[in-house]
Amino acid sequence: MGLLQDKVSVITGAGNGIGRSHALYFAKEGAKVVVNDLGGTRDGVGNSNSAADQVVAEIKAAGGQAVANYDNVATLEGGRKIVETAQKTWGHIDVLVNNAGILRDKSLLKMEEAQWDAVIAVHLKGTFNCTQAAAAAMKEAGHGGRIINTSSYSGLEGNFGQSNYGAAKAGIYGFTRVCSLELLKAGITVNCIAPVAKTRLTEDLPMFAGVTEEALGPQYISPVVAFLASDLAADITGKVLAIQGNWVYEYRMMKTAGARKDSGQWTPTELRERWNEITANNWQ
Repeated sequence: MGLLQDKVSVITGAGNGIGRSHALYFAKEGAKVVVNDLGGTRDGVGNSNSAADQVVAEIKAAGGQAVANYDNVATLEGGRKIVETAQKTWGHIDVLVNNAGILRDKSLLKMEEAQWDAVIAVHLKGTFNCTQAAAAAMKEAGHGGRIINTSSYSGLEGNFGQSNYGAAKAGIYGFTRVCSLELLKAGITVNCIAPVAKTRLTEDLPMFAGVTEEALGPQYISPVVAFLASDLAADITGKVLAIQGNWVYEYRMMKTAGARKDSGQWTPTELRERWNEITANNWQ
């Protein structure tokens, strides 16, 4: 019996990179996998069935169960159809992994509206589209569920030239936190990962220069996602786990102890005078 035996799982953007790794790992652990991939380039252009079909073929060749889906996560209809693929094939959905993504990097002053809109649509709106459809199906079935979203270092700490991508990934963090609260009574956990891995999407970024996939590849990410998708994590929700090779750590939103005035409003001069106290490294 695998860790995810017979869990009906939907993984978006599963034709390449981290998503492909998730799909293969989940299937190895006994999950029934909907392999969703639009089949476009890394900047979201075009479509093809071949990427999803190839992963499904790999899973079936290894004795697993999988079905392909080619719908676009960036539309509400696409999100519904992706979840419906799981329901029509196996009757329900247990796990959703929101992984689909594209890159259209450009510095702020050179960013075009279309570059901004496309990245927000796939990452942030796509996460909403699929999560809403999956959560509705899980709640109606009454058996709980697992939802794992994908944020990023760029969204949580910032990265030059990725204002669109960073904004989307930061939004996914906030979205995860809210959904974890709203879906708690339904027994649905909602967590998030912030992976650092060399893939088709990231291979030419400066931070990955000279880094091999063996040292920092998708294979390190998928076991953590499988853990969050499993019954082992039934009591874990609203968390953001970063994975960087064999290093796993948690991101948290924290605040300093800050400073208070005895009475009245702060003046700008007082804020400057007490700036070191306000920002002191005494986190709460």
